Amino acid sequence: MLIFETLLGLLFGATLLSIVARRLNIPYPTLLAVGGALVAFLPGAPRFDLPPELILAVFVAPVLLDAAFDTSLRDLRGNWRPVLSLAVVAVGLTTVAVAVTARVLLPDLPWAAAIALGALVAPPDAVAALAVLRQVNPPYRLRKILEGESLLNDASALLIYTLAVGAVTTGSFSLVGALPTFVLVVFGSALVGWLLAWPIGRLVEPIEDAPTSVIFQFVLTFALWLLAERLGLSAVVTVVVYGLTAARHSALAARLRVPTFAVWDAVTFVLNVLAFTLIGLQLGPTLEALNASQLRRFLIAALVILAVVIVVRLVWALVYTLAQGRKRPPGPDPSPGSTPLPSAKSGLVIGWSGMRGIVTLATALALPEGFPERDFIQLAAFVVVLGTLVIQGLTLRPLLLLLRLPRDTTVETELRLARGAALKAALGTLEGDDSEAAGRLRLEYQRDLAQARSGGDPHDTPDNVLRQQGVAAARRTLAELRRAGKIGDDAYHLVEEELDWLELSARPASAPA
Repeated sequence: MLIFETLLGLLFGATLLSIVARRLNIPYPTLLAVGGALVAFLPGAPRFDLPPELILAVFVAPVLLDAAFDTSLRDLRGNWRPVLSLAVVAVGLTTVAVAVTARVLLPDLPWAAAIALGALVAPPDAVAALAVLRQVNPPYRLRKILEGESLLNDASALLIYTLAVGAVTTGSFSLVGALPTFVLVVFGSALVGWLLAWPIGRLVEPIEDAPTSVIFQFVLTFALWLLAERLGLSAVVTVVVYGLTAARHSALAARLRVPTFAVWDAVTFVLNVLAFTLIGLQLGPTLEALNASQLRRFLIAALVILAVVIVVRLVWALVYTLAQGRKRPPGPDPSPGSTPLPSAKSGLVIGWSGMRGIVTLATALALPEGFPERDFIQLAAFVVVLGTLVIQGLTLRPLLLLLRLPRDTTVETELRLARGAALKAALGTLEGDDSEAAGRLRLEYQRDLAQARSGGDPHDTPDNVLRQQGVAAARRTLAELRRAGKIGDDAYHLVEEELDWLELSARPASAPA
């Protein structure tokens, strides 16, 4: 019962902090991690010794699948060079730089252990990056590059980490011998994720009950992650490829899709809240394992590694972006969202968007007992996670405001195109129909098409304003009937649902509920 009460208290406090963060325009992961760290110093602070593999499965798998489902394949293909430069090259450079730095600071640290440290702090975390990016709202192209990177960099880093830990355990390591395994795991994981998307989709589609469908989706997500781990594959790559494939072949009915998306949004938010609070709470157990002398020595080394992690990514992002800018031919972009903005400003934003998160912490906690300098590696991981969340998370939004990057209208342009094409197709279905109902609908579609072509929102019309006012009046009357006892709750909720759909049909997609 105590654990349950503690979780409720943490969730309540974390939710309040997230509300405060949004009011102050501060990325909520930063405030949650700091809040968890402060709680860790309180007497009787809670301790959660969750298995690291459980941490990854519970906190990363659903968030990663949700992000992959929303990712644009077009933009991922169009930006594959900068995405791979960050997910592979930047991760590799950071791993090497951190390993060399750790060896200089701690000469007794074996090379394999130093590489393991470099690999676990190298990748910006998908959970942290996406949570921050959705609040700071960078330009469209930069956001797509960073979202694509966050889906793939964990895979490359975790594979390096696994090989390095294995080398410490076996006492030997061969780069030549490891490369075939690396390639096999990546392609095998992608193949399994792609193949399983089809049968899983067939299993989900026939379900007509929304709660059953949502539960089934979450069970399958966790099962997919665990299956990949049991097969010795990359769970990250498997889930990402599955999500990208499933999103293109989803056939959920509208009445299932609306509640499904709402539940996924709520669950992923709760998981983010608990994950970043857990990061802060790990400070207590990490410090308890060290004496004063060790703490001082390890803390200085961890701060140096934090600086190395930030600088290496920043330098690489600037170098790569400026090099691409010189190669880019003059003239307008060939297609929306196909290339990053080739400037020092965009490179600076990309380089500064390197927040680490739950993956770094979980892999550090997963180190086996007796691993060389395990206490130092765990402290360094915590310092890097908390340091990047605070330093970069708190300054990313001010940096975007300071740089004044040009406004990207990609989404607005494509929204106008999509609305126009959809309304023209709808008008086409009325050709040859001279009925009164078709005439009314034709006039409504024509009015909406004219509004869409002018760049306006088809919902922003006098008719829809009146419709929303009518719905509000209907709700008040319905509530009065229930209060007077003239109708029961069953009839009330059925009519309420009908009014909900009517209100949604008159409300822009971006409007608040």
